[in-house]
Amino acid sequence: MVKMGQIENEFGSYGDDKAYLHHLVRIARRHLGDDVILYTTDGGSRENLNKGTIPGDAVFSAVDFSTGDDPWPIFKLQKEFNAPGKSPPLSTEFYTGWLTHWGEHIANTDATVTASYLERILSKNGSAVLYMAHGGTNFGFYSGANTGADETDYKPDLTSYDYDAPIKESGDIDNPKYQALRRVIAKYTTAPLPSVPSNTEKKAYGLIKLQKTKSLFNIVDTTYFDGVTESENPLAMESLGQMFGFMLYVSDYKAKANGGLLFIPKVHDRAQVFISCPSDNYEENPKYVGTVARWSNTSIRLPHTQCTSDNRIYILVENMGRINYGQYIFDKKGILSPVYLDGEPLQKWKMLPIPFHNLNEDRNSVISEAYTDLRKSVQKKLKNKRNYHPEPAFYSGHLTVDEIKDSFLSFHGWSKGVAFINGFNLGRFWPSFGPQCNLYVPAPILQEGKNLLVILELEAPNAELFVTSVDHPDFTCGSSANSRVHQI
Repeated sequence: MVKMGQIENEFGSYGDDKAYLHHLVRIARRHLGDDVILYTTDGGSRENLNKGTIPGDAVFSAVDFSTGDDPWPIFKLQKEFNAPGKSPPLSTEFYTGWLTHWGEHIANTDATVTASYLERILSKNGSAVLYMAHGGTNFGFYSGANTGADETDYKPDLTSYDYDAPIKESGDIDNPKYQALRRVIAKYTTAPLPSVPSNTEKKAYGLIKLQKTKSLFNIVDTTYFDGVTESENPLAMESLGQMFGFMLYVSDYKAKANGGLLFIPKVHDRAQVFISCPSDNYEENPKYVGTVARWSNTSIRLPHTQCTSDNRIYILVENMGRINYGQYIFDKKGILSPVYLDGEPLQKWKMLPIPFHNLNEDRNSVISEAYTDLRKSVQKKLKNKRNYHPEPAFYSGHLTVDEIKDSFLSFHGWSKGVAFINGFNLGRFWPSFGPQCNLYVPAPILQEGKNLLVILELEAPNAELFVTSVDHPDFTCGSSANSRVHQI
């Protein structure tokens, strides 16, 4: 058996530092020994290989490239970056599909075309690693992101990483792409292929009725001074030790007759803005006034209020996923600039981290209190008042399971948020933007009997307050990619 260890991946696409690469080699050799073949992978262009590889024969230089590219000119280029006689043609990422960003149509690549390009490699004794062989899920907040021309052209990935792979997100293989790739592989292997397994069993558990249990601002109010950081200017999430989830920024400002024009030059990645009169009315939650998104950063006209004292502004910022490719890979989150009201910077900020990792694991006071309250509240028969104003709030209910199987939750009619089952963070839903309508629920997350479903809806819930457990994925929600920037 030959063992290989990759020391960097596509480093030539965003870096050029040979000392760094040599440092990685020394670390790898210290831990893995001298019998492991070390290698790098870079996109199949001369520029990428020049920057991302190590000359000589100590580290093997592999390549990757788009499925539609002719592989053999790139393999010929690969030879120039390896020692003579030590450059077996290897594509370490043969793309079986592609990822999808929020607001785009779901990625789809033709099975016959994909198989034909794999055959071009194997028919001449080349090798390929399927990426992806098995699609997956970006549970929690682990979805990534890409950029286009600049860092404001921000494109966050879906919760699903199905990737249109031959083995689907849920493990299914009964599809044309799996069959086509299997036929090609069978032609160029001397060993018999294993038998084809069945698709995983799935079950639709039906309608799950929910009730609104608490506004996010109600929870924040009860723990407001626990975990709050104060600063003259807004701080990035990372400055407060938070890598994922949300950050709430709070400041006070003098009321103006015209309300004032709010501008945040740099927010990563999406901010909902609310205002209140804290000293005048303790019953109402802050009022939503607008959303600022990284990809369509516009000013917000704040409404005039009748506050007898200062207004209070709340800015709830969501980390939508870290950029994981290209020159903007160092991607801080939160408010990364001053916040201006009529051209003057607002100062004296309070910042509260709201990580919203798995609800049953977090020790953050906001999370622990929320989860305790939600488990109690779902037992109560409360009347739900219709609220058509965007508001971050919790909704909860029970999914009853008689036989544990994989399932999906359909969020048709909901806006944007995060879903948890038995405290486990399934990831983001955003059917109003699309294309993903349903979240995958693997069987091990469920238990027989009652399962607690908690939803943090950031805007407006389904009018009838329900989600549905179904037995299939769905990527037909939202609008086309061309309208993405208009739906913040």
